Amino acid sequence: MTKSEINEIKKQFTIDGCTIDRICGCYVNNEKEKMCVSTDSFLALPDEEMHKYFDILKKSLSGTEGKNLLHMFFETSDETEGSSHKLLQELRKSALKDEELVGTFFDRVIESYDTVEKYYIVLVHASYDVPQIGTDQIMTDDASETVFDYIMCSICPVRLTKAALGYIPDEKRIGERARDWVVADPEKAFMFPLFSDRAADIHGLLYYSKKSDDLMESFTEGIFGLKMPVSADEQAEVFNSVITKTLGDDVSFETVKDIHENVSVMLRQYDDPQEPLSFGRDDVKKLFEKSGVRDEDMKDFVNKYEVAVRETLEDEEADAEDTRIRAANITGTKKFDIKTPDVVIRVNPERTDLISTRVIDGRQCIVIAVNDRVEVNGISCRTVGFEDD
Repeated sequence: MTKSEINEIKKQFTIDGCTIDRICGCYVNNEKEKMCVSTDSFLALPDEEMHKYFDILKKSLSGTEGKNLLHMFFETSDETEGSSHKLLQELRKSALKDEELVGTFFDRVIESYDTVEKYYIVLVHASYDVPQIGTDQIMTDDASETVFDYIMCSICPVRLTKAALGYIPDEKRIGERARDWVVADPEKAFMFPLFSDRAADIHGLLYYSKKSDDLMESFTEGIFGLKMPVSADEQAEVFNSVITKTLGDDVSFETVKDIHENVSVMLRQYDDPQEPLSFGRDDVKKLFEKSGVRDEDMKDFVNKYEVAVRETLEDEEADAEDTRIRAANITGTKKFDIKTPDVVIRVNPERTDLISTRVIDGRQCIVIAVNDRVEVNGISCRTVGFEDD
């Protein structure tokens, strides 16, 4: 799903644009016991409640694609009778009206969702009449030819509100406010199937995790029967490990800067909204060569890459050749950070040419080219020695 397709779905989470017809909920305590289960017509809910659920569903499709939002795909072998994929399909086709199916789904969530907190499972079904887009890129609501049926599930922790002071009407005074258990923003969520090319792709789903470094593989295996893809943080670790193993102890500042500078340039020039820029093993090799890594360091690169992947992922069977690293997870187009134990320097990635290393008075120094004035804590200052020059 592209960003525009995700936004197209999110636009339905309003009173006027609502396409949700059914909602099921399950409140689970910290002993993994169901405290209550509900099924309702979504449009029968009070407006105030609908708005709260809209907020939850919008959060479930938020964050950075590739970090918080991940595409996961089923193989043909995953779509057999009795499989997790089959259950998702049946839930979708039944429009959540089969209470036994919904109960089975809730049981699987409770079994696989690893937490000590109380939480609330929100499961909705929606039918979206997909409007066509004319040559002028304007949607025409009266020309829908496709109905996109989908389900969304959001898992929200239920937490006790913080202790605070508040107004007590009966006593007409400020006093301790009563604490209560409230439903928080979702920690995990998914949408099935994918809304790809503005139509259903039943071979994939969109998975949301509030924390990109906590994807909860037990949940994805239990609910989808799929292994979790390599996370954004793991991809960055793999890439850094490849650099370290390739250059050894001779990792120079200039070489690392050139590598990241080249990635930033590629990100800025890349314009395919359907497929994010990513690197496989051979792509990383070309990137290193372009960035000036010496030939002697590039010897046995394939083996170094495989070792980096398997050690970082702690998986001896990981397929290094098929492990792709998204460029956006390596470096950003908005910042370039240089850190020492006591200093952090943040540079515009387009101006890394202003940074260099130099030996001054026998000390290794990071040199930043500046003009006659710099800003220190909001105060414009003249740089030392500039006036003399």
